[in-house]
Amino acid sequence: MANKQGEVVCVTGGSGYIGGWIVQLLLRRGYTVHATVKDLADERETKHLKAMEGAESRLRLFQMDLLNYGSIVAAVAGSAGVFHLASPCIVDEVRDPEGELLDPAIKGTINVLTAAKESGVRRVVVTSSISAIVPSPNWPSDVVKNEDCWADEDYCRNKGVWYPLSKTMAEKAAWKFAEENGLDIVVVNPGTVMGPIIPPALNASMLMILRLIQGCTEEYADFFMGSVHVKDVALAHILVYENKSATGRHLCVEAISHYGDFAAKVAQLYPEYNIPTLPKDTQPGLLRTKNAAKKLIDLGLEFIPMEQIIKDSVDSLRSKGYLS
Repeated sequence: MANKQGEVVCVTGGSGYIGGWIVQLLLRRGYTVHATVKDLADERETKHLKAMEGAESRLRLFQMDLLNYGSIVAAVAGSAGVFHLASPCIVDEVRDPEGELLDPAIKGTINVLTAAKESGVRRVVVTSSISAIVPSPNWPSDVVKNEDCWADEDYCRNKGVWYPLSKTMAEKAAWKFAEENGLDIVVVNPGTVMGPIIPPALNASMLMILRLIQGCTEEYADFFMGSVHVKDVALAHILVYENKSATGRHLCVEAISHYGDFAAKVAQLYPEYNIPTLPKDTQPGLLRTKNAAKKLIDLGLEFIPMEQIIKDSVDSLRSKGYLS
């Protein structure tokens, strides 16, 4: 592993589920990290970061608001690279799509990229989502979904699936900005991220497996497209940052599978829980494949298989007291 002693990088949304893992792995590689949180006075956002190995000497925390440009500049200043993760994630009921999701995601991304450009940052890794790839009802039914596929904005608006819309519009805005301003960006599109939890709060994906174990029969038709281990997502970000040959979007999933496949595997591994049986194809027309993340596999990422993702997730939910 490369030793990056002294290189400064900024991680927006550093207190979050993926952000925490990225901060931890960057510190292990010798980087100095500027991590942003929403509220420096909130221990639930800061305590787990301060406890990391290397944090005392090489971690600086910044309070940042995506719509307050000055707060972003302070965090980005002096960084060679930026990992932009901060973006609201609300999968349940959204009362005010513009205020809750779209504005912070789109304007926030442009603010971060502007600050990066002004500070002379070398490369920005933007965390998009599989939600910017699906839902895509017009994609040819005989072609496996890949990085060329984009979520259908009209479909998202009509169906009221606001999170995919926010991720799609934010990612498109990022590419447009990069092109117009000559900024080097690369994008990671993670699937449903699960595994060991570092922060005290549960993220949306881990809530999904918890609900399944508690008997929820929702099928996530417009969201789910394969699980991925949180450590692999963090590694993917660092790989595309450090490899100058990495360009474009990077689908980050262990495999493209159906939510029903996932539920069946959980039921097989944990017969003691009453896992609901879901119809075989929870996402009709979605073609399964093992090597969907070919671009990342070619960069050397070996994905942790679904069985281990589930075990690590359940172990973490148990140790944190969410499951008995």
